Amino acid sequence: MRNPAKKEPITQRLSPQWLMALGFLFAILTGTFLLTLPAANTNGTWMAPVAALFTATSATCVTGLSVIDIGSELTLFGQLVVLTLIQLGGLGITTFGTFLLVLVGRRLSVQSEFVLMDAYGVEEVKGIRSLLLWTMGFTFLFEGIGTLLLWTRYLHPLPGVPAPANTWTSFYYAAFHAVSAFCNAGFSLHRDSMIPFQNDLFFLGVIDLLLFFGGIGFLVTYNLVTIKFWRRNLKTRGRISLHSKIALSTSFLLIIAGMATFLVLEWSNTLEGLPLASKLSCSLFQSVSPRTVGFNAVDMGQIKEVSRFTTILLMLIGGCPGSAAGGIKATTLAVLVMTVVAMCKGRRETVIFSRTIPNTIVRESHVIFLLAIALVIVAYGTLLCTEYPQKNDDAAKLLFETVSAAATSGLSINHTASLSTAGRLVIIFCMYLGRLGPLAIALMIGTRDESNRIRYPEEEIVVG
Repeated sequence: MRNPAKKEPITQRLSPQWLMALGFLFAILTGTFLLTLPAANTNGTWMAPVAALFTATSATCVTGLSVIDIGSELTLFGQLVVLTLIQLGGLGITTFGTFLLVLVGRRLSVQSEFVLMDAYGVEEVKGIRSLLLWTMGFTFLFEGIGTLLLWTRYLHPLPGVPAPANTWTSFYYAAFHAVSAFCNAGFSLHRDSMIPFQNDLFFLGVIDLLLFFGGIGFLVTYNLVTIKFWRRNLKTRGRISLHSKIALSTSFLLIIAGMATFLVLEWSNTLEGLPLASKLSCSLFQSVSPRTVGFNAVDMGQIKEVSRFTTILLMLIGGCPGSAAGGIKATTLAVLVMTVVAMCKGRRETVIFSRTIPNTIVRESHVIFLLAIALVIVAYGTLLCTEYPQKNDDAAKLLFETVSAAATSGLSINHTASLSTAGRLVIIFCMYLGRLGPLAIALMIGTRDESNRIRYPEEEIVVG
């Protein structure tokens, strides 16, 4: 018989959303303390607390914005702290915890299972165990392959490309950038990010693949790998799910459109003087990178204003659900667009690929989009108050930095380091909320089943 006087542990009373938020916060604070230590800094002194907090938050939230040069200002210990935070943030602290529970054979609570189903888009709970095992295996496999491929290039760099001093340093550089790319973090040990590799099609191509598979979502790769294409029986072969179709098709359309737009706009600007192959490679890179990670192959401070605008749009969209990417997600964009199309055609249902999208999903898409826009507006307005723009383009730069932080993209136009302490705290807040996701924030505030208990009478209003 249960003892009423005995209280449940606080971890059981808190919702999984709050546990996820507190888990990320604990990792950030731990990383902040480690980065402030003299052993983490090349100058042998204590790092400023706000700078350490900014770096730890950016690493844990796999954003990539930085107020320091981690390649020259952090020791090997400090860089490993950043790399560990990137790996934890990329996989998600809740995923790590759940994976450990699965290994020891403990069953998840129903509420925790539904949280994971929302995060990965899984419709059947029986796939959680295999999905989590695949998530870990897939992550380390791709990071390992990426490390080996990048290592070969570091060992035999192109003329003019900076190379590490020895073989093991080359391996470390390759591993760091492979993890940073696949986890969509965007931290680089090179001062100019990927600009030195503008003409290295192989290096940028490997990074592109790591960014794509890291941002497409584990559910999509899990779905594609588990399909037995060689079987004729459709029931035993498996099928590409609607989620995978939408994620893949929307991602490819965004990549092609972004590449073509950047190529045309920057042909005679930042791409001028590069060979045709390098122009195409850099344009592809600048189309993939904004949606997932903060690497850049051109000087972002020199791109045209219209290129900044298109980059902001790509950052706001982000990657796909169940990945390390941020933003509102490509599938959310697809649902929003098709909802508009349905309304224009006089249809009540949102239909994609001959499938009707449930109203709950449509509603969640609107909530995610509106909360993301609200976060950007509030943070941008606050930065306008704290930073007092002195130049004509400062306001535009602040908007770029705000969207980059809220979408956890990490691209910067060389303005992050010039932010005041108050401005850095605003960006930290954006990165934290952006990583948790607007939907997770909404779920922490309210419950899903509240509307099912009370139903109020309907009455029409005029909108539009």
